[in-house]
Amino acid sequence: MFALPGWTPWVAPVLMLVASNIFMTLAWYGHLKHRAAPLLAVIFISWFIALFEYFLAVPANRIGHTVYSAAQLKTMQEVITLVVFVGFSWLYLKEPVTGRHLLGFALIAAGAAVIFLKR
Repeated sequence: MFALPGWTPWVAPVLMLVASNIFMTLAWYGHLKHRAAPLLAVIFISWFIALFEYFLAVPANRIGHTVYSAAQLKTMQEVITLVVFVGFSWLYLKEPVTGRHLLGFALIAAGAAVIFLKR
């Protein structure tokens, strides 16, 4: 699993969670560009896309829990989700990212950083 250079239990979960979040964001929000598609079809396509998210997220958490606490993994997941979402909404959905969005996300990230502080 860690044969690739840099793929340690510290790095692999981060990379895998980024990839899993790309799939999940596409599953949750990708259909917004295809409003004419039938809702039931969108649901099943989203489930199919989300399957790949699970193939990455579950092992990422299993591997990551060898060096991170569950709280740190969850916090990491949330910050990665925000970063992926900002990029997705800007690049794919063509929605503007405002200073207010960035400030709000930065405050969430700052709060998340507290989880990683040493005692």
